[in-house]
Amino acid sequence: MTNWRKAAVRLLPDTRTEALTLALVDAAVAAGELALRFFRPGAATSADVRHKDGGSPVTEADLIVDAFLRERLRGLMPEAGWLSEETADSPDRLDRRRVLIVDPIDGTRGYAAGDLRWAVSIALVEDGRPIAGVVHAPAMGETFTATRGTGAFVNGAAIRVSACAGFDPATRLAATAPTADELHRAGLAFSAQPRIPSLAVRLIGVACGRFDAGVAGDNSHDWDIAAADLILHEAGGRLTDLDGRAPLYNQKKTRHGLLLAAPAQIHAQLTEAARRARNLEPL
Repeated sequence: MTNWRKAAVRLLPDTRTEALTLALVDAAVAAGELALRFFRPGAATSADVRHKDGGSPVTEADLIVDAFLRERLRGLMPEAGWLSEETADSPDRLDRRRVLIVDPIDGTRGYAAGDLRWAVSIALVEDGRPIAGVVHAPAMGETFTATRGTGAFVNGAAIRVSACAGFDPATRLAATAPTADELHRAGLAFSAQPRIPSLAVRLIGVACGRFDAGVAGDNSHDWDIAAADLILHEAGGRLTDLDGRAPLYNQKKTRHGLLLAAPAQIHAQLTEAARRARNLEPL
């Protein structure tokens, strides 16, 4: 066991949870190694690429990683349901208290183009909320982990959200260009950050203080955000919808509307600006 893996679990409350979290980390790292075989930094992937209905790409690597994680994780937790971007959904998961939620490669477009900012995302959800999460970004050399109630870590080092006290022109906000434009028109001052192809990487950027805040657009799914949601929460941040509600996972519909990620002290300011942008009444 590497030192950072030991550090990532040293605060966990019992040995069973420790073993489970380590197993998720090990699976994510092994999955990342599979994906790296096809990844070419700064160049197009060597994997075959096709497009799903609706136009989003899926690579040979996505499918290989999905099959690997499905076998490995379901063998580890046969009692848990399964939800993955690259596996046909089954309503059986709705009858399970626990479900594994996986994105084999979050940020496939970037991965296929040689962008380093992609990740393997794994969450264990219980009763609709994540209790363990791993976002492993192998090309960046970073592995983010969290277990409910024990804090958040990157490569074993504890992380916290930004101490930013309010929005001003220097505040770093990560969002798509259309969403950033909406918020600027609503009167929110901030510095828009370059687009990140992986939503999980965007959210963990808020969790570790790389960004002061972030926004997930209207088309995120459980697999994009569940692991990063827990990591952000354990790092002192909040991820909510426009009504201030935290996302629920393993529901019949896996798609979410606009979601706002920020440290607790500035989350309300971001929420009010987003509500103005959508012509909604203040909370």
